[in-house]
Parts: sequence; structure tokens; C-alpha cells
Amino acid sequence: MSQVPSVLHGHAGAVGPGGLALPSPILAEGERAAIRYVEFFTAQIRNSNTRAAYARAASAFFTWCEGHGLPLPAIQPVHVATYIEQIGRELSAPSVKQQLAAIRMLFDWLVVGQVVPLNPAAAVRGPKHSAAKGKTRMPTRDEAKVLLASIPTDNLVGMRDRALIGTLLFTFARVSAAAAMRVGDYYPVGRRWWLRLHEKGGKHHEMPCHHTLQEYLDAYLEVASIEADKRGPLFRTAEGRTGRLRSQAMSQPDVYRMIQRRAEAAGVATKIGCHSWRARGITAYLENGGLLEHAQQMAGHASARTTKLYDRRNDRISLDEVERIAL
Repeated sequence: MSQVPSVLHGHAGAVGPGGLALPSPILAEGERAAIRYVEFFTAQIRNSNTRAAYARAASAFFTWCEGHGLPLPAIQPVHVATYIEQIGRELSAPSVKQQLAAIRMLFDWLVVGQVVPLNPAAAVRGPKHSAAKGKTRMPTRDEAKVLLASIPTDNLVGMRDRALIGTLLFTFARVSAAAAMRVGDYYPVGRRWWLRLHEKGGKHHEMPCHHTLQEYLDAYLEVASIEADKRGPLFRTAEGRTGRLRSQAMSQPDVYRMIQRRAEAAGVATKIGCHSWRARGITAYLENGGLLEHAQQMAGHASARTTKLYDRRNDRISLDEVERIAL
């Protein structure tokens, strides 16, 4: 704490720990407000993705307030409501709801810290939004087969890519969970092999390894020769075009670019990304008679409604019915 004030004094747009920009309305209220603002992002929010999203939302809101001559104590519910209505003309409803949640939580934190007396975002309602199906595009069953079969397995990078895509497909894993895996997170229990996924909120999700995925992982680990490095990352970045792997873990952008390359090489027409394999895996499981509640448990979802968003079985029914339209 003693080091925090030294980076808070100064002009508007000062930068706090971790490169966190401090808005002018916050700085204008003095050191106490600035420290409380920094603490919200550094101590209150543990997930790095959520922290970055909320920091962008707060920065955008306070930039808007500064542009309208609103100091922190003068911000009222009508101002928050006006801002939310304005960004709603450009952003989707889920994005607007996320920004409002960030503003509301930040002001709650400032109220508790006695920086402001009331939360001006508490009474503001966000846009209504409900979704029966997620927007994530997924490859068809044939496209998934073609893509996996097209990955060359005569080199280490190809075997890594096949094992990584297989992990996303057969475990319903988020890309962040798969990228965070260590070599020791693939381990035997009796005669079966299991996987330990590092999910959001520091939670670990463990599940048996599908036999096909086990073949992919075993082949990859044998060629990579990293079995002994239990604490090292499982999926590692490539060293240029040498075909060798570094000791660093792949990042989410690395995985996305890899999937784009593999999809293009395989001639996959559907625009897919990392999350597409989660949808493909859940849909394939349900198509083969799996139960929604089991898919929920395997995916690590708190609610079956979230799992249902990945169920695309009705897409095929809709297409069949559309084809009945004939003159």
C-alpha cells in the first residue's frame, strides 16, 4: 500500500499499478479515491479477463463524464442512464449489460470506501436480453472431421495442434482452461487417464480423458519429450518455423491464430474460433444420446440454461423444414 500513493499523484491520466489508467474524475477527488479505484481492480477482481473488461468499461464511462463536465460527486442516476442509452445504440445488449455491471460494482466499492455517498448506477436498468441459442459458430460434423484429419502428424507442431483442438472438442473446455494446462494435468487414475482443467475463478475441473483424445495426447507427449516436466505448460509455443517448441505456454491469441490456419488449410467454410469446438463437442454429445445435465457437469456450467446455448441440434431440424418449401 505504501507504494501506491507515489504513482497516484500527478496530472490527469496518471497510471497506477499494472498500467491501470486513472481517470480524471477519480484523480480530482484526491489520493483516497484514487487508491480505492486501484484497489477495486487489483484486489476485488481476480479474473484477468474480467479485470480488463471492467477497466475498459470504467475508463470509457469516466471519459464520457469528463467530456460532459461531470466531476465524481455530481454523477447522478440520470447521467448513468443517459450513458447506457447512448452506448446501447452501438453495442449489443450483452455488452451494454456488462458495462453497466462494471459501473455499478465500481460505485458500490467507492460507496463502501466512503468516496461517494450513493451509487448512481444502482437504480439504472440495463437493456432486456434473452437468448435461446448462443451465437458461437461451430463447424459441422464433417468439417470437424476434415479439419482434424488434415492436420499433419509427421511433425511436432502438427501433433500439438491436433492434441489441443482435441482437448477443446472432447472436454468442452474453454480455451483459457486448455491453454493453462500443465503436463501434470494429464495423469493416470488406475487404468484410465484424466485431465485437470484450470477454469475461471481458480477452480479445477477434472474429467476422464476420451480414448481418441488420449491417443492424440500420448502421441504428442512422446514426440515432444516433455513428460518429465510436470509443472511445465502442456501446450507450448513454437520456435518460429524450426518445428521446435519453446518453454512458454500458448496464449489465447496463439490458439485462435492456429485454429484459423488449420481451418483455412482444411477448406472449412464456417467461420470458427476457439469456442467453436466447445459448441461442437456439446452438440455431438447430445446428438449421440447424452443428457443435458451431464453435459452441464462436463462443461463446468453453473446452470443448464448456459449449456443449452451450445445445443445446436435444432439447427438441422430447421434446415430440413426449410427445404420443404417448394413450388
